[in-house]
Amino acid sequence: MGKPWAAPGQVVGLLGGSFDPPHAGHVHLTREALKRLRLDQVWWLVSPGNPLKPNPPAPLTERMAAARGIMRHPKVKVTDLEAGFGTRATADTLRELQRAYPLVRFVWLMGADNLAQFHTWDRWPEIMARVPVAVLARPGQRMRALHSHAAQRFRLERLPARDAERLGRIAPPVWLYLDMPMRPESSTAIRRARRNAP
Repeated sequence: MGKPWAAPGQVVGLLGGSFDPPHAGHVHLTREALKRLRLDQVWWLVSPGNPLKPNPPAPLTERMAAARGIMRHPKVKVTDLEAGFGTRATADTLRELQRAYPLVRFVWLMGADNLAQFHTWDRWPEIMARVPVAVLARPGQRMRALHSHAAQRFRLERLPARDAERLGRIAPPVWLYLDMPMRPESSTAIRRARRNAP
C-alpha cells in the first residue's frame, strides 16, 4: 500500500506488532490512546515478522486484511510501512519514519507486557531517545512493567498520567503509563486456542 498521509505538526501514535491475529484488545488500546493522548491519528505498523519470536507469523497480506477488518476508525490507518522500508527493528523503522515525515510528531504505543521486556529489544534506548512512549495497561502486567529494567533506567523521564495530552509535544526521552479498562485478549492465546481446536 502507499504511505499514509499526515499534516505537518500532527501527532501520530504508532502501534507496531505482528498482529497475528489482530484482536479486540488492539482495537481497545488504539481507541484509548486516541482519546487519552489526543492523537491526530494512529498508524498500525503490521510487521513482516518479529525478530524476537521463533515461529513466523501468518502471511502479511492475511494479517493486513484481518487488521483492516477489525480496526475501523477514521483516524486509524493499517499500514505495511515496515515491509516498504525493509526494516525489522523498531529503532530502524522509527529512523525511516522520521526521515520520511520530518514534520510529524510520533508517539510509540505499547502494552505494559512489552515494557516488561523492552530491554530485550534491539537498541531500545535509541527508541526512547527518538520518540515519546505511551505504555498502556495490560492484564496482570502493571508491577512487572513499572519495575522493569527500562522503567527503572528512565524513571526520571516518566510523565504523570494526568499530563497524557501533552506527551506527543514533549521532546524525548519521555514516557508515561496509562491505566485503562482492560480486555483479556492476546494474540498468543488466540493462536494457542486455534492450534488446540478439534
